[in-house]
This record gives sequence, C-alpha cells and structure tokens, in this order.
Amino acid sequence: MKRMNRREWLKWMAASLTSSAVLPTFLTACGEDNEPLPEPAPGEEPDNDEPTGPASQVWMTTDLSAAGLLAVYHAVGRQATGRVAVKISTGEPGGHHYLQPSLIADLVHEVNGTIVECNTAYQGGRSDSTSHWQAIRDHGFLDIANVDLMDEEGEMQLPVQDTTHIQYNLVGSHLANYDFLINLTHFKGHAIAGFGGVLKNQSIGIASRRGKTNIHSAGRTQDVSRLWNTMASQNDFTESMAAAAQSVAEYFGDRILYINVMNNLSVDCDCDSNPAAPEMQDIGILASTAPVALEQACLDLVYAVTPTDGNNNRPLIQRIESRSGVHVVEYAERIGLGSRNYEVIQI
Repeated sequence: MKRMNRREWLKWMAASLTSSAVLPTFLTACGEDNEPLPEPAPGEEPDNDEPTGPASQVWMTTDLSAAGLLAVYHAVGRQATGRVAVKISTGEPGGHHYLQPSLIADLVHEVNGTIVECNTAYQGGRSDSTSHWQAIRDHGFLDIANVDLMDEEGEMQLPVQDTTHIQYNLVGSHLANYDFLINLTHFKGHAIAGFGGVLKNQSIGIASRRGKTNIHSAGRTQDVSRLWNTMASQNDFTESMAAAAQSVAEYFGDRILYINVMNNLSVDCDCDSNPAAPEMQDIGILASTAPVALEQACLDLVYAVTPTDGNNNRPLIQRIESRSGVHVVEYAERIGLGSRNYEVIQI
C-alpha cells in the first residue's frame, strides 16, 4: 500500500489544474421533462477555500472490477453487519452508464445486502413503482439480489441538524428496516447538481419523491407537481443536499460506508435516458468512512487530469463549475459532516 496526504497526493499525480474559463451551457433536467435550468446567480461561484480539519483516510484502487470493489471495501475495515442496504442508482431506462450488476454482485453477496432505491421526482421511467420495477428487472438487478423501493409504502422524517433551508428530510419509510448502509455511487457529472457522488446519492437518492422536491426547492414545497416551478437557487439547493445527507449520516452513525466508482465519467447522470459519451478515461474506485473527504478526493482526481485526445476532463469540469457543484462539498464541511482534508491509501 502507498499512503500520501492530500498535498503529496496532488504532487504525485503531477496535477495540472488547467481548466479554461467556463462557458455558459444550456442544461436540461434529467428524464422526460426537459425543463430549462436557471443559471447560477451572481456570487454563486465555488468558495475554493482550502480544506480544514484532520485528514480522513480514503482508500483507492485502479482495479475497476468486482474483485477491486471487494478489495477496497475490505481495506476500509468497517464491516457491514446486520440488515445491510446497498444504495445504488438503478439507472434511467435508455441509459447505460449505471453501475452494472456484474460489477457490484460480489460485494452485495459478501454483505448479504439488499439493493435499495427510491422513485424519482421527475416524470421519467422510474417515477412510479410499476415503471421503476420494470427498469430494475430490465437492468438485471433482480438477477443478483433482492431489491427494495424504500418509498413504495410511504416516507418518514429524519431530523436535520442544519435547518437553514429544509426543516426535516423525507426519506423512504423502508430505511428503518436496515441496520447498515453502503452508499455505493457512480461518480459522474449531473445536469442540475454539477456532479453526483455519495453526497447526492445519500440525499436526493434516499429521499422520497416529496423529499426530493423538498431538497430541490430548499424547503419551499413538497408538492411534486410544483417541482420545476419552485426550484431553489443553486447554492440553496446544494446546501439542502448537504443537510439531507448529514441527516442520513447521523441516522446510521458509524454503521455506514461510502464508495465512489469513477468509471464512465460522462457529464450526465445515470438519471439521464440519453447520457453523453464519456470523454475522460476511467480512474478507479475510492472508499472511505468520511463522505466529504471522499468527494474531495474524487474531485481532485478529475481536476488532476492533463487534457489529451481521448482523456479530456474539461467537459466534466465545465459541467461541475457551471453548476457551482463543488459548493455541496464545501458546505457539507462547514456544517460538520466532515473535513475535505484527506490522505489516500492506494491498494
């Protein structure tokens, strides 16, 4: 194993943060709605302050296989016990970048886990349980494990520590059936959030349909029919995501583990039925018990790429920066979810 602090890690990667000026891009929402997104308001650029606090450990492997995923899980040293929920995105019908059953099956079997999901707030192929179950079948997840749509029978409230925007977090009621959560995420771009990693998977991903609306509107409404008419400012939205992710972290305490799989690095999310082809090469799998440090490490890896033909990080960086995407990580640190400072342990 090789162990390096963040500064040594960036130096070792021969970081070349050469992002050009961000060009305005026209972004549309995931799914079938195609509602135009608001441009970031003035003053909503990323904070770009240095990470503070003690360094958290982040484990990394470049082995993007079922064996590599198992290895990085074991390396973290936090064993999933009891009734284990493995939270993934089951992927919008038509898309193909979601984490494949063949990649995750061994890990799910190792922990005797149940794959968990919630229905989407946008009107796509997973907005109701009937269509979502069909997508789950079509994408092969029922072939490898039991699957649970956690909001199929309702929702429950989780208290939030940061009530700046949302006063509570509405999550699928079946979350109460689990003792341990593995937050297993495909790290990639996102049309609204800029990027999607473990913080998004733990907030929007675990929220019920009304809970997703609550986060997107920064607490203005839980009425799904009003979602696109009550979208919050970009920073208010990402701050609400951070608050919701923190509520789930507090619910599970030390019975939670975070994994980001950095493959198929498209600018679009798995909730997109027609995602853009990735322009970056795959990077690896990173895992930690510290979600904020993990997200920062993954962002640093994206920025560290020196753009070349066949490995161009600029589109993904532009997507992240056009949505002030880094703000969710900075704000999560600010409200006490963890430090962005980390050390990487390569396995």
